[in-house]
Amino acid sequence: MPKREEKRNLETIPVGSLGMIPLEGCKALGEKVDYYLVKWRTERESEHKDSLAFSGYQRNSYILNAKVPRFGSGEAKGVIQESVRGIDLYLLVDVANYSLTYSLCGHENHMSPDDHYQDLKRIIAAVGGKARRITVIMPFLYESRQHKRTTRESLDCALALQELVNMGVDNIITFDAHDPRVQNAIPLHGFETVQPAYQFVKGLLRSVNDLQIDSEHMMVISPDEGGMSRAIYIANVLGLDMGMFYKRRDYTQIVNGRNPIVAHEFLGTSVEGKDMIIIDDMISSGESVLEVAAALKERKANKIFVFATFGLFTNGLEKFDKAFEEGLIDRVLTTNLIYQTPELLEREWYVNCDMSKYIAYIIDTLNHDSSISDLLNPNERIQTIVSKYKTGELE
Repeated sequence: MPKREEKRNLETIPVGSLGMIPLEGCKALGEKVDYYLVKWRTERESEHKDSLAFSGYQRNSYILNAKVPRFGSGEAKGVIQESVRGIDLYLLVDVANYSLTYSLCGHENHMSPDDHYQDLKRIIAAVGGKARRITVIMPFLYESRQHKRTTRESLDCALALQELVNMGVDNIITFDAHDPRVQNAIPLHGFETVQPAYQFVKGLLRSVNDLQIDSEHMMVISPDEGGMSRAIYIANVLGLDMGMFYKRRDYTQIVNGRNPIVAHEFLGTSVEGKDMIIIDDMISSGESVLEVAAALKERKANKIFVFATFGLFTNGLEKFDKAFEEGLIDRVLTTNLIYQTPELLEREWYVNCDMSKYIAYIIDTLNHDSSISDLLNPNERIQTIVSKYKTGELE
């Protein structure tokens, strides 16, 4: 089988000269994305390359100089240090990067999602409407878990989306939104929620050798009713059965603002002797995914692999270390779309799924005003990599 063409064949005229500003919390990912864009555009043989419409097409870097300096009071301003006039601008922001700090009246303050979101707005304000088009790539959608109203409460995600488009943002690209229906807040603007299904499958196949990918030996599990569509997609693409858990709650009491979970109830066929793929949008503290893994082990499941787009690990890694030692989980796969601690990257049970090439494909294609629909449905790529795995051709 010939090696798949890495760079996309894009012959349409770019919307504008390409520019990218990864905010401070997203620098490492932005630099990886930039590497691919520079590489492909150097290699791409286009007959129009020297025409005026393609001016600034090949550059050593597409990252523009921008910064958000802070005053001693903790206040800040966005500064862009080169021209953005007519630029097709892509802003990358990781609102979950808590590793960054700033000085607040002499105290060291860690940046919260609110701080990162505010910095994003500062950079958009600094652009001052001079860019040709602004696309915000926000992998972890700000406030996405506050997506619906159950009592008298704020709808922060919808407000943030409306605020961004009112500031002149044309498109918002996010990954695995907690509930994609938040896009109803901005129905006349571009909103894409991208699934990292292909990268998960690739990560699993590259890190585990002896998997049998069929419905006799493997099953996909959704840890709750909210994540059913993710599990259904992976199950259908890989030709596997699916099961799900639902949380039985005690509605007579409230603990930490919510009704406590009494038990995880399982719906599905027998899991005995089968490898499990548990798929979810995020691991926050990790409690619920480990409870689900324990419930599957009680039902005599074999290996357990956890896929989660965002690994927040808000309560540290000790629980996962313990679960791995006890044979409860075999691998945990999350992406580099948000900040990963050095400790996490060193863990034996952890597999890092790099999304930088995928983001570079999306930016490259959108800059040419071409369709990204084939990028949003990775079925063909998943089938290719699975067949390579089965024949032992996977590098």
